[in-house]
Amino acid sequence: MSEFKIPISVLVVIHTPALEVLLLERRNAPGFWQSVTGSVDHESEPLAETACREVLEETGIDARAPGHRLTDWNKTNRYEIYRRWISRYGPGVTHNTEHVFGLTIPKQVEPVLTEHLAWRWLPWREAAEQCFSWSNAQAIQELPARVDANLTAPSPRRD
Repeated sequence: MSEFKIPISVLVVIHTPALEVLLLERRNAPGFWQSVTGSVDHESEPLAETACREVLEETGIDARAPGHRLTDWNKTNRYEIYRRWISRYGPGVTHNTEHVFGLTIPKQVEPVLTEHLAWRWLPWREAAEQCFSWSNAQAIQELPARVDANLTAPSPRRD
């Protein structure tokens, strides 16, 4: 494993069917609220696996548990890495590519924090306003449309 982070990450918006969103306060940046985020461990790690791993590591929530639904939003953001975190990446790396997922869980749970200072569940509009990251805020603002689309999508066939 490289000493540097790979500039490919996931953003996982954890929410309930009532569109309550879990936000976490960064330990290394108090006052910065966000959804679960994290980089791939290696270039070939499937993004859904990265999402499940990061959710479990940061919150103790098992994204694969019965009643939980992880959805790849097929949405990608590319952004310049904040100067305060650029040293985590290899020489010359300036941008990160972020892949967005949603994780629907049946109800609010108390997360087990390992990398964050605090947590809170908020209605989606308030959650979007609390995010320091534009891409995180934008993903949460899309949540109602994403959930409606998932509800109306045909179920996979089981022959």
